[in-house]
Amino acid sequence: MTSHQEGPWLDDAAGRLIRPYTVSGGRTKPTTALDLLSMVMATGSSPQPHMGPEHSLALGLCDGPTSVAEIAAHLRLPAVVTKVLLSDLVDCGALTARAPRFHANPTDRSLLEAVLDGLRQRL
Repeated sequence: MTSHQEGPWLDDAAGRLIRPYTVSGGRTKPTTALDLLSMVMATGSSPQPHMGPEHSLALGLCDGPTSVAEIAAHLRLPAVVTKVLLSDLVDCGALTARAPRFHANPTDRSLLEAVLDGLRQRL
């Protein structure tokens, strides 16, 4: 019995029904440079007809700016497979992508101290 909450790729008893590399057509290299923190957003254009349901599911998660990592988590797919799917959508104009924005000083001491404090609280 396929779980409707988890999508068409998962079965309650068997787990993943389709191998991740099958979803991307065996491709492992996206044509668009995407980072896990890259933000993607739907443009309002439809994906090309030859794209599969996985593309539509990914596109449906991009109503507002959404990170690649978040989309991969929702789809329960490896990041590289998600990047290939999103790259296809960028290539056909259905998504826009922008690189993550970092602070002017990526080694800002206050940021590092805040991260350290957060890690200590979890211990």
